[in-house]
Amino acid sequence: MKILFSLVTAFILFFQSDLEALRSSYAKANLSNDNTEAFINLAEKQSGSDAVTHGYKAAAQIMEAKITKKNRKALVKTGATSLESIIKNNPNNIELRVIRLSVQENIPKIVGYRGSIKDDKAFLISNYSKQNAALKNYVKKFAMQSKSFTDAERATIK
Repeated sequence: MKILFSLVTAFILFFQSDLEALRSSYAKANLSNDNTEAFINLAEKQSGSDAVTHGYKAAAQIMEAKITKKNRKALVKTGATSLESIIKNNPNNIELRVIRLSVQENIPKIVGYRGSIKDDKAFLISNYSKQNAALKNYVKKFAMQSKSFTDAERATIK
């Protein structure tokens, strides 16, 4: 029984480190094209089948349009459709909402993929207190640098 518990714990810790690496890379992805490319490469290598990993992969597809010259519209459309589908199937996942909100904040307005900013921001504010410490920290860091949050809204996320 101890061996089984150890294996399960090791698997969870291994998976968490992949997720932490994705989070960290994603947070830096918009700072430069090199960071964007590093995030895309990291996301493509992920083999996890959970919704959050798929959410980061969809965001990577959308972000790839930023650094490529061809098929930009198709990349955004495919990534956005995938991200919307993942969120539709997991509407209460706060990390997926952070991903979509950050994508919609940073995508050019002309693309037109900005329809959920208010809903996602409200979701983050109302569900922040229900999250574990790691997610609270991640959401807080995002909110502090986000263009969508007012100072009063940032104060509620502490």
